[in-house]
Amino acid sequence: MKKLFVVLTAALLAASLAGCAKKGSKADNSLADLKARGVFVLGLDDSFPPMGFRDESNQIVGFDIDLAKEVAKRLGVQFKAQPINWDSKEQELNTGKIDCIWNGLTITDERKKALSFTKPYLDNKQVVVVRANSGFKGLSDLYGKKIALQSGSSAEDAVNDTPDFQKNVKDIVFLDQNLMALNDLVIGGVDGVVMDSIVAEYAIKQSNLPLTLLDESLASEEYGVAFRKGDVKLTEAVQKALQDMAADGTVARISSIWFGSDITVIGK
Repeated sequence: MKKLFVVLTAALLAASLAGCAKKGSKADNSLADLKARGVFVLGLDDSFPPMGFRDESNQIVGFDIDLAKEVAKRLGVQFKAQPINWDSKEQELNTGKIDCIWNGLTITDERKKALSFTKPYLDNKQVVVVRANSGFKGLSDLYGKKIALQSGSSAEDAVNDTPDFQKNVKDIVFLDQNLMALNDLVIGGVDGVVMDSIVAEYAIKQSNLPLTLLDESLASEEYGVAFRKGDVKLTEAVQKALQDMAADGTVARISSIWFGSDITVIGK
């Protein structure tokens, strides 16, 4: 009788623990759910060339767009680019409006606590863009000057993480888009713009703007694709697709279209 009681007690305890585990954890159906819906929704700032932006026909194009379209094809689903408020990107993701944030998103320790990231696919730097005739050479030349940057971007993090620069600039203007900041710089509204080097170099080259980059940068960083924290299976599926694309030359081909060469770091 005593033995039977012990067995029953153990069984009840095991069932109780299993029930708690089931209640406390959520099954990861992220990949299966995506395939059931049939559409891979990418969240982006649609004014961030060459990663994702609108062309002359108002179509969303870009390096990240081409990569993501191919990934969606390999996952067997349709692709949709969904413009979002970049300052609210994590909220857009966590409420289920988008499946990922894929738009030159910098991987940081803080973001990794809240999001599931692929491995890096591009290296980048946070730089300061100035007018070509400004005479500015280094970061200290911007002391006492006005700078601009995109609100909620890694440029904001880079400035915050460079206290000497942050406390010595006269004023920091926060804008919704990098292109707005560059336009403000061209007309003399600000003296410098902190932004991604990849985006800055592309904008200057494509638009022939009278701007240049300081040699001294604020921070080095890496781009990754971000998903909801629990969406591990979807993250892994996208990572595998990217690795397969790098192995068969697709990534290099897409990179060469946008940058003139393969500047990616997938599998390298």
